[in-house]
Amino acid sequence: MAKLKIEIPTQLLTTIHLPVRINDINYGNHVGNSAFVGLLHEARLQWLQQHQLSELQCGGAGLIMSSLAVEFKNEAFYTDTLAIHIYKGAITKVSFELVYQITTNRNEKQIVIANAFTNMVCFNYDVKKVVAIPDVLMKVIG
Repeated sequence: MAKLKIEIPTQLLTTIHLPVRINDINYGNHVGNSAFVGLLHEARLQWLQQHQLSELQCGGAGLIMSSLAVEFKNEAFYTDTLAIHIYKGAITKVSFELVYQITTNRNEKQIVIANAFTNMVCFNYDVKKVVAIPDVLMKVIG
């Protein structure tokens, strides 16, 4: 299998700053891979909250993550503050991509910790069906 390479788009949607918590640290004394999924989730929720939205209420639809990929670049450690930059990816009638670049500043240098990608599908939880991206959400993702 070829090595994963996530390209960072140009349209930045937001930057969320999150501290590395002690429970994010694994036995290797750095942020564990499963913790990165939680950090991406938290950043995505904060981005939605900036627009008075949530993963369950995005103007008449909820969101389901249909895919996730993480390209690890460097270690992150306890006491690091991570900047999670969220970019606009491709958009279809029912889904949109978010691309993330996670960085930290250490020793006066910006270090890329990871690049990631999620595909989010709009979903009506009441009828259990995929639905079109609501207008209010489309305005947020551009």
